[in-house]
Amino acid sequence: MLTKFETKSARVKGLSFHPKRPWILTSLHNGVIQLWDYRMCTLIDKFDEHDGPVRGIDFHKQQPLFVSGGDDYKIKVWNYKLRRCLFTLLGHLDYIRTTFFHHEYPWILSASDDQTIRVWNWQSRTCVCVLTGHNHYVMCAQFHPTEDLVVSASLDQTVRVWDISGLRKKNLSPGAVESDVRGITGVDLFGTTDAVVKHVLEGHDRGVNWAAFHPTMPLIVSGADDRQVKIWRMNESKAWEVDTCRGHYNNVSCAVFHPRQELILSNSEDKSIRVWDMSKRTGVQTFRRDHDRFWVLAAHPNLNLFAAGHDGGMIVFKLERERPAYAVHGNMLHYVKDRFLRQLDFNSSKDVAVMQLRSGSKFPVFNMSYNPAENAVLLCTRASNLENSTYDLYTIPKDADSQNPDAPEGKRSSGLTAVWVARNRFAVLDRMHSLLIKNLKNEITKKVQVPNCDEIFYAGTGNLLLRDADSITLFDVQQKRTLASVKISKVKYVIWSADMSHVALLAKHAIVICNRKLDALCNIHENIRVKSGAWDESGVFIYTTSNHIKYAVTTGLLWKQPKHWMTRTAGKSWEKWPCCRGTTRLWKCAISVPKTLTNFPSCILSLAT
Repeated sequence: MLTKFETKSARVKGLSFHPKRPWILTSLHNGVIQLWDYRMCTLIDKFDEHDGPVRGIDFHKQQPLFVSGGDDYKIKVWNYKLRRCLFTLLGHLDYIRTTFFHHEYPWILSASDDQTIRVWNWQSRTCVCVLTGHNHYVMCAQFHPTEDLVVSASLDQTVRVWDISGLRKKNLSPGAVESDVRGITGVDLFGTTDAVVKHVLEGHDRGVNWAAFHPTMPLIVSGADDRQVKIWRMNESKAWEVDTCRGHYNNVSCAVFHPRQELILSNSEDKSIRVWDMSKRTGVQTFRRDHDRFWVLAAHPNLNLFAAGHDGGMIVFKLERERPAYAVHGNMLHYVKDRFLRQLDFNSSKDVAVMQLRSGSKFPVFNMSYNPAENAVLLCTRASNLENSTYDLYTIPKDADSQNPDAPEGKRSSGLTAVWVARNRFAVLDRMHSLLIKNLKNEITKKVQVPNCDEIFYAGTGNLLLRDADSITLFDVQQKRTLASVKISKVKYVIWSADMSHVALLAKHAIVICNRKLDALCNIHENIRVKSGAWDESGVFIYTTSNHIKYAVTTGLLWKQPKHWMTRTAGKSWEKWPCCRGTTRLWKCAISVPKTLTNFPSCILSLAT
């Protein structure tokens, strides 16, 4: 799990991602609704009109609206641009557990402890249908993403699937009006109903807390107090239990399908989030908290992001890194995508698959080291348990068929990281954090005693950068001695300039730029995450944060003329600044250097957003 954002608050009972903006709504047990920007890690707004816990929360897909439902029996529809509640829907007679907007129709679906599910028209502000049939609290009810179906979960130990096509036809056909002769139960004078039970799914031994549809397949997932996660399949005539995922040791609070992979995520009052493989019905990953029970899960509709609410707040996380492993040499970029090693020519923009990678690892490639002399690559795979990490040594085929690339036999061994240190030698940091030097046959040629480190990076022929908790050390592998060291905590990326004269060390919120001898030239601190960086051919270091592109130069008036990509962005009218050739309109320039270093400006290029 990669935690992207975390909050501390009262118990979080409801979560909803905004479909387009980097926002998330949290509804709290103390009655407050919070609106967070999870990219900037800031609280945008909070809404406090409910009396008691707020359990249901949902963003509208197109309008600047969200809906909430609480223990005060009220459903409130809010406009986050106007920052106020627009109206309140009354009708439920007990706590409201979930509230969801329909993806297309002007409907809200609510589930309540009064044993009913209600459909509301938020435009006419009326209840258009009441679904009755459960004989205990209804803990959850959700619309199907594409069809006229509703799924509900109840403490009566059942999951029900409802057909609401009659409701759509009566309320949304051309010229239709909500008939005065039809009561709010949805039964008209002729006995037909707007919503009927299509399937009743029985199989759980305790009350069911959550049920959700698969986004594309005819599947349902449910989680219950019997500690089980069940998968159900349905067709037009029937629905049946497919399998059960066992592993939680307390009530399962919530379970959702991964939008794009064959995975299920569930969380529980046992203080864990579990990831299940749908095809094998086995646990893939488990994430635990020490003191906080989990209550709710949400999946982002478009991005590989999830959120989980617990007793002490909530977390926004990814299951795995999406950044591909890559290596640049000259005008060639090698990178891994979909179990292929691909090659991109910067000059011609030709992008071809050069090799198929061997299967067998369930984890994506974490990083890559490329050897241009031997046309070989080292691909490192980082397991959730670091001791199970491996690397693969491949020689790239010379005449690759891009339509049907070869799958050469690689040499796989255990190791945290593997990095080339010479034409025919590479270094491996093994699971015991000792350094091994190997040849092209993947044979150990020698072992090297190194200072304590948890990661190694390339530093030119015969050298390595060693990372520990609070520094980076330049180490000579041949002479087996430390050459230099610089203080920086938890470096994530090391980026060398083309001539190896400068290096940028990137941490979560800091950048240190050094020369070849690891003398620190500049320290840059950012309040938000540093994401990536690259050296321009002129010696300019360009880097990105979560919401800016920025740059730093190692000398004063470096640019004789604007770069073509800057001209396109900022126009051709440029002012001259003493630190660098400056900026207009979208570009904002600021000097950020230590007092003793006046020759190293750091300039901010604000994105036009």
